[in-house]
Amino acid sequence: MTEKLFYADPFLVEFTAQVLSCVPEGDGFAVTLDRTAFYPEGGGQNADHGVLGGAAVTHVKEKDGEILHLCDRPLTVGDTVSGAIDFSRRFDLMQQHSGEHIVSGILCGRYNCDNVGFHIGHDLVTIDFNASLTMEDVRQVEALANQYIWQDHPVDISYPTPEVLAALPYRSKKALTGDVRIVTWPGADCCACCGTHVRRSGQVGLVKLLSCQKFREGVRIEMAAGGRAVAYCTGILEQNTHVSQLLSAKPTDTAAAVERLQKELYGLRGRVAALEEGDFARKAADHAGKGNVLLVEGPMSSESVRKLCTAVMEFCGGRCAVFAGADGQGYQYALGQPDGDLRSLVKELNAALSGRGGGKPAFAQGSVQATEAEIRAFLEGR
Repeated sequence: MTEKLFYADPFLVEFTAQVLSCVPEGDGFAVTLDRTAFYPEGGGQNADHGVLGGAAVTHVKEKDGEILHLCDRPLTVGDTVSGAIDFSRRFDLMQQHSGEHIVSGILCGRYNCDNVGFHIGHDLVTIDFNASLTMEDVRQVEALANQYIWQDHPVDISYPTPEVLAALPYRSKKALTGDVRIVTWPGADCCACCGTHVRRSGQVGLVKLLSCQKFREGVRIEMAAGGRAVAYCTGILEQNTHVSQLLSAKPTDTAAAVERLQKELYGLRGRVAALEEGDFARKAADHAGKGNVLLVEGPMSSESVRKLCTAVMEFCGGRCAVFAGADGQGYQYALGQPDGDLRSLVKELNAALSGRGGGKPAFAQGSVQATEAEIRAFLEGR
C-alpha cells in the first residue's frame, strides 16, 4: 500500500519516492509509488495536481489501497523520482474543506440535523442539509463560524480505538469499518473524514455563506472560504462600485437607486404600451378590408409583434404577416388568419428564410435570418 505522506504533513510540498508501476490509462499513464504527498480524490475533496519525475500529474485516485497518479508521460519502474504538489491548489482545498467542517459542525449542532452532501466545486462549495433553514438562520451560523475561525483553534486528528469510537459523538454520512480517521475542531465539529485540513482554524481566514435554497427534503447552501471568499467579496464590491457610478449613487445606496429606476421603468412601459396600442389600432383601421397584408417594422418585442398582427388580422379580411427587425439582425415574425390553416406556409417560410417557429393552424410566431427584400419576395403572390 502507498504510504500517505499528506496525512503526516498536509503542508508537505516536495518529496521523493520510488516508482512501483506505470501502465497506460486513457490519454496518459497511471503511476504508483511507494509513498506520496499527492492527495487522491475522495470524501468530497478534489485531487491534488502537480509534477512527478518531470511528468504533469493531472489527476490522483485511490484503488484497493494503492494511489494512482495520472501522468501525461510514462515513468520508469524502479526509478526514484521527485514530486511536487501544486500547493496553492492544495491550500485552497484545505481552506474549503476545513471551513465546511466548521460550518457543518456548528449548523448541525444548532439545528439538530445532518450534512447529507458536500462538494468542492471550481468556484464554490455546496453543502446539503436535511433541515428547513432560512437565510437568517444561515447568517447566524456564518457569524458563529467566523468567530470560531478567528479564535484560531488547532485541529485534532486521531484514529480512536473501537471502544473510544463507539462512545464518540462524531458526524458521518455512512457506516464505517476498520481504522476511522476523526477530524475534530474542538467546540465546533467532530467528524469522520479522509481529507486534508489546515492546522489551525485561523488559516481558513473566513467563510461566506452565499445562498440557501430548498433542495430535496432540506436545503443546499453555497459557501466560499479563505481566498475564494475574498475573491468573491472583491468581485461583488467591484461590481457594486461600477453600478454606483452608473447610478450616481453612493455604494451603500445602490439598492434604493435601482428601486427608483424600476418604478420609473414600470411607468415608462405603461406609457409605451398605451402608445403602441393606439398605433396598432390605427394601422388595423388603415388596412381594413385589404385582404392579405404584409407589414415590415423596426425592431420590437415578440409580444408587440403578436399584438400588431392580431389587431390587423381582425380587420384586413385575409392573412396578416408582421415582420419586425432589421437586415443583418434578423426579424421576429407573426402570421395570422382567422379560421385559416397556415402550417404549410410557415413550414415553407422557415425553410426558405432560415427561420424557426410555429404555433396553431391559424396563428404562428417565430424568427427568420433574412433581409426585407427576401421576406417580400417570398410572400409575394402567396
